[in-house]
Amino acid sequence: MQTNLAPEFKGTPQGTEAEAILRKCVHCGFCTATCPTYQLLGDELDGPRGRIYLMKQVLEGAPVTRKTQQHLDRCLTCRNCETTCPSGVQYGRLVDIGRGLVEARVERPRGERALRWLLKEGLTSPLFAPAMKLGQLARPLLPAALKAKVPARSGARAHRWPTRSHPRKVLLLLGCVQPAMLPNINSATARVLDAAGIQTLAADGAGCCGAIRTHLGDQAGGLADMRRNIDAWWPLVEGLTSEGKVEAIVSNASGCGVMVKDYGHALAGDPAYAQKAARVAALARDLSELLPDLVPRLQGRLRKRPAPRLAFHPPCTLQHGQQLRGGVETHLGALGFDVQLAADESHLCCGSAGTYSVLQPALATQLRDRKLGHLAPLGAQAIVSANIGCIQHLQTGTPTPVKHWIEALDEALDGALP
Repeated sequence: MQTNLAPEFKGTPQGTEAEAILRKCVHCGFCTATCPTYQLLGDELDGPRGRIYLMKQVLEGAPVTRKTQQHLDRCLTCRNCETTCPSGVQYGRLVDIGRGLVEARVERPRGERALRWLLKEGLTSPLFAPAMKLGQLARPLLPAALKAKVPARSGARAHRWPTRSHPRKVLLLLGCVQPAMLPNINSATARVLDAAGIQTLAADGAGCCGAIRTHLGDQAGGLADMRRNIDAWWPLVEGLTSEGKVEAIVSNASGCGVMVKDYGHALAGDPAYAQKAARVAALARDLSELLPDLVPRLQGRLRKRPAPRLAFHPPCTLQHGQQLRGGVETHLGALGFDVQLAADESHLCCGSAGTYSVLQPALATQLRDRKLGHLAPLGAQAIVSANIGCIQHLQTGTPTPVKHWIEALDEALDGALP
């Protein structure tokens, strides 16, 4: 795609990067066939190709309007279009740049500004955990729409962390909302790794991976989150503590994992953090990437009982963002689980997409129901996924239990180990 940048963008890091991405696009339109919002709305400007044209216009100096902002807002950033694109267009990076530029030029209505500020600051705040506890206490009295956003209180098992030490150690990104909303995901991860002879460590100073602020157009805030995490993790990366050196930085939320793997790129222009960020990104692993090592260590150690049928929803950040497909189903199958994908549209987004289900509830609900409709014929006893956002969002639309796949593995190990 031929592009003529406006003078204000020529020679800038963002302008140069965006121009290189735009020039890869050949207008083929294959991306529209796999774009969830285009399928729902049928509007060219609510598909990747149309949004690329909008961002091209912004970079070429055309007037930026509220309509431009709304079309970019409706993008899920699921990156399915990247998987489909034959030209390798890095649409996800382009839309982050485009959103940031539009955000600086178009003032939002007051209500939108307040909601987006609340999401950026509230979800990443230390006050989120006590607020969630209060919400759980008042959950029976909450209106249905709000009640759906507040999971029931977790039992004592959710806070049971293994105490054994092992020579092999990994660093776990706990996440910003996960410890308060669904703490069993982190503790189940630690218990399963402990059973395989791997110790799970966490850094107290770490917090949000940066995805929330970045995808809400606050790129400076997202970079600040990344720097804070790097500072918190670095002693464990370098082996400067009594706990020793970690072999990987593990994320059990695929949305966080795809962001941490991008740290090197995001901070490449920061001389104080570029090398550290590249090192952190190289160490980053999705939890599912550990399965080839875990399976032989756990085979024969699971409880002898019929395994429940599991329907697996692969998050977009796992299958498109990290390009990890088939690993969860294959390796859980090797451990005796019956794991099935939906026969139709397993590649499409469920509508969660970080804060999308809050900012675009109507579209998110349509996508959730469409996803659950395709999972229902599997007759599964539980739905499993790999990202807290997908898990919580899907659970609001079905009585079938929705959990992380590591929780299903942890349950099969419970009582089977000495």
